[in-house]
Amino acid sequence: MAEFDDNEGAGGSRERWEEGTPRPFDPLFDPWDEQEDEPSSRAHDDLFDFAPLEATEEETEWGWSYRPAGDGYPDRHRVPYEERLTELQRRLRSDTVVLPRPESRWTVTARELAETLLLALLIFLAVRASFQNFKVEGASMEPSLQNGEYLIVNKLSYAQLDSGFLDWLPFVGGDSDGPEYLWGRPERGDIIVFAAPTSTSRDFIKRIIGLPGDEIVIDEVTGEVSIGGVVLDEPYIQGKTGCGSACEIDIPAAGSQESFDTCGSSECYFVMGDNRQNSSDSRQGWLVPKENIIGKTFITYWNEGGPELNLAPNHSVGEAEEAKD
Repeated sequence: MAEFDDNEGAGGSRERWEEGTPRPFDPLFDPWDEQEDEPSSRAHDDLFDFAPLEATEEETEWGWSYRPAGDGYPDRHRVPYEERLTELQRRLRSDTVVLPRPESRWTVTARELAETLLLALLIFLAVRASFQNFKVEGASMEPSLQNGEYLIVNKLSYAQLDSGFLDWLPFVGGDSDGPEYLWGRPERGDIIVFAAPTSTSRDFIKRIIGLPGDEIVIDEVTGEVSIGGVVLDEPYIQGKTGCGSACEIDIPAAGSQESFDTCGSSECYFVMGDNRQNSSDSRQGWLVPKENIIGKTFITYWNEGGPELNLAPNHSVGEAEEAKD
């Protein structure tokens, strides 16, 4: 028990206080005798490493048995009352976390609009490379196609591919003499659109009658067209077929030197309009090289001033003798 006089108290009474009992606040009380408060944080507890050491004579005299390791002074660079952090908290606090800045509404809208326009452009180019619309001008294809009729041409009908670059693949590549037709070669009776050999700036639309290697004979009296001595059955024509510059036409074989000399291509085709008495075609002495062919007619979608969807009037030309049977 500790005793002390409190002469400044009321009536100068003597009071006894047990050791460890908190003393009421007194502004006149010696602050060095006040009891120390419990530290609000133990942030610096690990700054002192108290380890048992051999006491010196001075420590023994004053009753000390331990002393702090090191210099005994706290780290000045630490935050005095820093809270204890876990390893994960230290890592998160030490690393810099960068959050992406949200894009503005106008930026997102502009990007989506650009993507939409780009996609529309790609679709347009793909369709344009595969199909193309044409307008029939003139009466050379009547009665199959009328003047002013609109149609769509399939530009991939006679697409070619040289498979020679696949020779290194097993079971795929093979001996290739050149480009091969993917879907089919031009056939007799197909209505095609092509760049006119006499004027490449103009596009003509005619029907294929003669293929490479054919021998065509036109009977000027009857107007019958025969190939290799066989008369063709042509129910689609209008008028009588005249000879033009010659009544006998020999088409060079495909890939021959004569073919290149005649039309400048490995394949030459003989074409005529269905309106035989009003058509400028191969009867004037020219043949159509395969490179000039734009495509095969696919559908007609406008006729006589209004929409009308029909398949293009392509015909498989048969022989007249077979048609009679």
